[in-house]
Amino acid sequence: MAHLPESTTRRQRGFTLVELLVVISILGILSAVVVFAVGGVGDKGQANACKTDAQTVRTAIEAYRANNSATATPTMAQLVSGNQLQQASTLWTIGYTGTTPTLTAVAGAGCTGTA
Repeated sequence: MAHLPESTTRRQRGFTLVELLVVISILGILSAVVVFAVGGVGDKGQANACKTDAQTVRTAIEAYRANNSATATPTMAQLVSGNQLQQASTLWTIGYTGTTPTLTAVAGAGCTGTA
């Protein structure tokens, strides 16, 4: 039986422990970079949903006032029943200072403050 040269047997043995550790380290670093890069995407989406919903409610109030009294103070239920909104907002509640509408974030909805 013929013996293979040393260089041939070394190639067939596989990867060394150092090579495997280097590859695993590189993959770990890359995965950490991806996790941090994608981490804030959900927060931005929620913030955009809050802004869009607030603007929709404001537009519905303006539409309600155009159809009724210019100083009307509609509730969320009146906006839905008057077909200015398809459904009541789950992110904001309507309050009024005189006839000026103020939207206040619903607790636990993910929005903050007033709009």
